[in-house]
Amino acid sequence: MSNPLLQSYDLPPFSSIQPSHVKPAIEQIIADSRAQLAELLDNPPAQWSWSTLVEPLDEMGERLSRAWSPVSHLNAVMNSAELRDAYNSCLPLLSQFSTEMGQNQALYTAYRQLADSAGFAELDPAQQTIIEHALRDFRLSGIALPAEQQQRYGELQMRLSELQSKFSNQLMDATQAWTKHITDASQLDGLPESALAQARQAAAARELDGWLITLEFPSYYAVMTYANDRALREEIYTAYCTRASDQGPNAGDNDNGPLIEEILQLRHELAGLLGYANYAELSLATKMADNTDQVLGFLRDLGQRSRPFAEADLQALKDFAASQGCADLQSWDTGYYAEQLRQHRYAISQEELRPWFPVDRVLQGMFGVVGRLYGIELREVADFERWHADARLFEVLEKGEVIGRFFLDLYARSHKRGGAWMDGARDRRRLPGGELQRPIAYLVCNFTPAVGDQPALLTHDEVTTLFHEFGHGLHHLLTRVDYPAASGINGVAWDAVELPSQFMENWCWEPEGLALISGHHETGEALPPDLLDKMLAARNFQSGLGMLRQIEFSLFDFELHAQDGNSRSAREVLQAVRDEISVMPPPAFNRFENGFAHIFAGGYAAGYYSYKWAEVLSADAFSRFEEEGIFNAETGKAFRDNILARGGSREPMELFVAFRGREPSVDALLRHSGLIGEQAA
Repeated sequence: MSNPLLQSYDLPPFSSIQPSHVKPAIEQIIADSRAQLAELLDNPPAQWSWSTLVEPLDEMGERLSRAWSPVSHLNAVMNSAELRDAYNSCLPLLSQFSTEMGQNQALYTAYRQLADSAGFAELDPAQQTIIEHALRDFRLSGIALPAEQQQRYGELQMRLSELQSKFSNQLMDATQAWTKHITDASQLDGLPESALAQARQAAAARELDGWLITLEFPSYYAVMTYANDRALREEIYTAYCTRASDQGPNAGDNDNGPLIEEILQLRHELAGLLGYANYAELSLATKMADNTDQVLGFLRDLGQRSRPFAEADLQALKDFAASQGCADLQSWDTGYYAEQLRQHRYAISQEELRPWFPVDRVLQGMFGVVGRLYGIELREVADFERWHADARLFEVLEKGEVIGRFFLDLYARSHKRGGAWMDGARDRRRLPGGELQRPIAYLVCNFTPAVGDQPALLTHDEVTTLFHEFGHGLHHLLTRVDYPAASGINGVAWDAVELPSQFMENWCWEPEGLALISGHHETGEALPPDLLDKMLAARNFQSGLGMLRQIEFSLFDFELHAQDGNSRSAREVLQAVRDEISVMPPPAFNRFENGFAHIFAGGYAAGYYSYKWAEVLSADAFSRFEEEGIFNAETGKAFRDNILARGGSREPMELFVAFRGREPSVDALLRHSGLIGEQAA
């Protein structure tokens, strides 16, 4: 039988891909790529050009990506023991090949010659940026190191790849290892019907009576926000915040603590090999921020501005909880009493809003928003090869022509990685014959699924998450760059990549936007004015605490990676940051760091600050729409032309200034977050 990963395809043949196909395909493609690279470099032209050097390498990269992308996607959304083993078996091969490419002296020389040639000036700005970034990446791959240190670099990258995958797998396993079967309905008093129905459905799926509580986020969130039973909240909080650690009900199982120590040690060694004092310095070599002092100063300044508001938020929460009989507010109480206080002040809850956000109405409205902003249409495709019944496919059209497509997988389920993300399935690329390859994206969330005959109903928080990921998707899909190294989100500095995603969230709070994305699932009735007013009034409820929480995470990550080998453990760094930043430290058994996949298994190591950094950009960018009209087509065109269409073809500050007419200011973020003026009582 032929291997589907070695065949050409339009959309990935998900149902045909078996774990047994994975390693043979990757081994074959890497072997072929090595041979092609050797042939290319052994027969150099008199002068390297874009077409003789970069285009053949893009072709090699495309073939490998087409095989690995669907495997990586399936490993995240349809995880199984067999697929996980196949996936993990390829990580050392891919890491080794990447290191070989980055340390190939002949390849580096070819790029250097192209950069120094007279023909370089004739290349367009995107091509020049790609070559400049390639030379930078060669340096960061150890091209100048002695052979022995180059070998060590490769060993470090390979081991880090394995450790980061193991961290993610152990977190997923720890999340699924704990459940609580409940048969006494009184224990779930306070939970909304949507959460109860989901818990009943989860129990029935395992042939159990009653209800099943899990650590999947929709289930965890419902208990922490609505359950009147304080002991139940404490139990699930303890299980959740000790996942993959030495604490809690599954202590020692899937413990990520030792992995964290080794990851940090190897990252520090890697930075030292390349001549950096620490991993944070190495991380910033490819980011928008200039140096570690700038990042730390930015975070501490935001923290200082936010702290008085956070203290006022916490005092209000404590006072309210005390009035309800809880004089000793604990971490497992804050979500519950925050929701009670929100309802007390504004008479509104996330659950109350669900009926007005049926998933298809939200999608239709979201597509309407971007249609008005960017002049595009979106159309669902019914017939395609799915990896799961939840999967959907949409086309993006401009003037009747399909310019991109994206898959959508919205709901939480077993064997699916938690969180929400966008990933590229295929990049926009101009093929050597002149044909244009259109981009494809994956958009993945973990929302509460439909129950029975009722459609999936989203909370407003979930709607905002969907808009966020769709913003990433638009960055990938609306690119006009024809070279894969800079099309879409490729080549975009990590601390600017969240600009389009956080920017999109703003339309979830604008009355004109909400009119498009909301409508009662039974009647189609618009969101009533009183609910809209309450929702908008509650927008910045407890925003000081929310801001400080994100700054705590960001400072922990950056301080952790900015250490110059002074041997403080992750736990000690986190405690020091909490002593400085937190207004309500969590209990000693909390092991937040053991589940912090963003920095230990994702791409955010020494980069979690990017969320706040890019939020400054996105808030300031949106302020132009506030000035000119939130559906102003000319402003939308300017954002698309200067930000979404340009990808990684220019430096992000240059693109931002081209759109906004000046460098960014933090004022809009503080205003949008309600962190100006007098502290809230």
